[in-house]
This record gives sequence, C-alpha cells and structure tokens, in this order.
Amino acid sequence: MIRDRIEDGTYPPRSRVPSVQAIVAEFGIATATAAKVNVGLKKEGLVYTEIGMGSFVSPDAPALIKKARADDVDAG
Repeated sequence: MIRDRIEDGTYPPRSRVPSVQAIVAEFGIATATAAKVNVGLKKEGLVYTEIGMGSFVSPDAPALIKKARADDVDAG
C-alpha cells in the first residue's frame, strides 16, 4: 500500500508519508500492523524519520525499488 505509492511516485523522495494513525484510519488496520508497515519501510531504506517531524521517503527510494525489482527478476 504505502510501498506501492512510493514506487508509483504518489509519495516522491523527501515527501512525508502518512503517520501510523493515518494508515490506521485509511486502511482500517490495527495500530500494531500499521506500525509494522512503517518499520518495514525503514528497514528497506525506503523511509526515514525526523524526530518531531514525521517519516519521509528516502532520496534513495527509487533506486532501492529498482534494484529490488531487478533482484526479484534475477531470482525468479
């Protein structure tokens, strides 16, 4: 969901991504699940957090997604 929006450019590099609370409200999922989404995106390097400001799309996100897709194609 959020990853797809990063990939399609809905959330371009350095733009703010929705908060955990906003993800819960939009997708109707549990807070813990929404928090896991955020953590997963951070682990992938697709987002970073600025304390007191929120989470933002990493400037490297397009390249990371492109590399992940290429790795998927090579593995499959």
